[in-house]
Amino acid sequence: MSDFSISKNSRVLADVTVKLNNGSIADSTKVSGKPSWLILGDGSFSPAFESYLLNKEEGDNLVFELDAPDAFGISNPDLIQFMEIHQFPEDLELKEGAIISFDQPTGGQIPGVIREVSGGSVRVDFNHPLAGENVIFEIEIKQIKN
Repeated sequence: MSDFSISKNSRVLADVTVKLNNGSIADSTKVSGKPSWLILGDGSFSPAFESYLLNKEEGDNLVFELDAPDAFGISNPDLIQFMEIHQFPEDLELKEGAIISFDQPTGGQIPGVIREVSGGSVRVDFNHPLAGENVIFEIEIKQIKN
């Protein structure tokens, strides 16, 4: 094992592609040409996700599948909210599947997926868009900082 193997508190620069079980690509850093920094041990990733990276080295290519609880979590019904249609800007096209940024009281923003528009009500899902999905990760390790 080299000095550049991944440990529990490593920072890992990697190209990451997330695929659904049907083979479609949900997200990929390769589209932008900008790999992402993955910070292990800070709680951002599940233990199952991190376990696939441990002891890997620069240049390694990984492909692994995670069930929903270990990937982006299970959909939480408490994060699905109904909003009045008049709460949205008039020029905003509200269609199912659209992802809209909502202002948070803390000043940040959170994405919400429009799940249904019916009459004067809009059902917005604030779960991660891939919550409840089993996904396949393809990871190409570019750089490791311990």
